[in-house]
Amino acid sequence: MNKTLVLKVDSEEPDVEKIHVAADFIKRGGLVAFPTETVYGLGANALNAEAVLALFEAKKRPLDNPPIVHVCDVKDVCRLAETVPSQAEALMERFWPGPLTLIFKRSDVVPDVTVAGLDTIAVRMPRHNVALALIRESDCPIAAPSANLAGRPSPTSAEHVLDDLGGRIGAVLDAGPTVVGVESTVLDLTVDPPQVLRPGGTTFEVLLEVLGRVELNPAVTAEKALRMEKVRSPGLRHKHYAPDAEVVVVEGEVDAVVAKVDELVKLYREDGRRVGVLATDETVSRYSADVVKSLGSRSDLSVVARNLFRLLREFDLEGVDVIVAEGVPAEGLGLAVMNRLRKASGYHIVKAR
Repeated sequence: MNKTLVLKVDSEEPDVEKIHVAADFIKRGGLVAFPTETVYGLGANALNAEAVLALFEAKKRPLDNPPIVHVCDVKDVCRLAETVPSQAEALMERFWPGPLTLIFKRSDVVPDVTVAGLDTIAVRMPRHNVALALIRESDCPIAAPSANLAGRPSPTSAEHVLDDLGGRIGAVLDAGPTVVGVESTVLDLTVDPPQVLRPGGTTFEVLLEVLGRVELNPAVTAEKALRMEKVRSPGLRHKHYAPDAEVVVVEGEVDAVVAKVDELVKLYREDGRRVGVLATDETVSRYSADVVKSLGSRSDLSVVARNLFRLLREFDLEGVDVIVAEGVPAEGLGLAVMNRLRKASGYHIVKAR
């Protein structure tokens, strides 16, 4: 097994030579993990079919799960998309660079494997100087799903990347922890009205303000797995975001949630299982379990989102068998948090009344 090269860089002003080294991997068809504002991505030249196939293999990612293509200039979209509607231009001007992925009809220049054989392509411009420098230096659009093994919690640090992919990829650009902590919002512009396929770092509420009309795909708020033939976005069909431990999500009013979590903790511990509780600042002192961690305050869902994947991974390091997680309000970034928690649990949701 080859050792993955770790290149430590400043998040604001990355070392030009280290970016050059990482870009050389991309140019030669290799794989490089890099930070974005959301999570760490695993990058390959989006126009090199063999490189993208190697990306799928490194992640053990199903070939029907299309990655997002990252660009550093709005002009690149015209090359990747068949057409760019005026609605898209307004969204790119307002939200790029940033955690918003737009879905277009694809152009012929894009290899089939990059879009999982679909007639659409998902594109975004990340809001991170390291990511933008890598794309510029590589001189190509970069296909980049999250830099983890398929199904695992997304990586918000280089350490998470190495835990999953060390020895499987060429290099990782380490610029410290990510800021947003959940992936980008994916918005399908090939339908009318536009449809959010995956909630993320750009909230539904702000998109509604800008667009006037926008819908949530049923998968966004689903409380059970939905049958899908073809998906236009990552995170829709396959099990995602899951730690090794079993996850149970408890939803409802806060006091009822605390009572139900306590009840479940006792039941699991009586069964001889080591139990973790994923709480919030307002409730963390009310639990007695083997491990109790707080996502942050319910009044600041940006902190909750930033901490989610890191804490799910920490529970595994603490050796818990089951994680009982509090639900949070499904508004703002909370919509993305709840989408991820429900998927991580395999839709094992308990309603507290």
